[in-house]
Amino acid sequence: MWEANLVCWWARHGITLLRLSLGLIFFWFGVQKFFPGLSSAEALATRTISFLTFGWVPPQVSLPVLATWECAIGLGLLTGRLLRLTLVLLFVQMAGTFLPLLFFPHETFKIVPLVPNLEGQYILKNLVLVSAALVVGATTRGGRLIADGKAAQTAERTQALHQRFRRRFRREP
Repeated sequence: MWEANLVCWWARHGITLLRLSLGLIFFWFGVQKFFPGLSSAEALATRTISFLTFGWVPPQVSLPVLATWECAIGLGLLTGRLLRLTLVLLFVQMAGTFLPLLFFPHETFKIVPLVPNLEGQYILKNLVLVSAALVVGATTRGGRLIADGKAAQTAERTQALHQRFRRRFRREP
């Protein structure tokens, strides 16, 4: 009985805790970038932005912009407001975080592409953040986790039926 109660609690609160922890991480790492020399990702991030903009955006500009961007993502996740826009900002920012693996492979890997160094590991851990954001994003239109397996199967069948109806008749059931 205690296991069922625990699973119900996880289903009820897990996505909210995931959203809050993502928000905390983005806000925390974003604030660090407001203080030059504090973030371990600062040099690689500013060089990536400089590379992307062909040198037009200097680090003195790109770092505060990136810091503001990450803090905005963090605040959006922490408050739960403008969540769709927040997730778009997150996915665009995350796409940029993977670029150093392509642009600077000898600085992100000990053995390209098999053994990442500390910077490469820092970047690759973002796969978990992207996956977490996908889960949070699945709830932006009211989606929820369902702890009961049979209820989840029924919900999935109903959802599939509704999707077929929408495709066939081009309207809501």
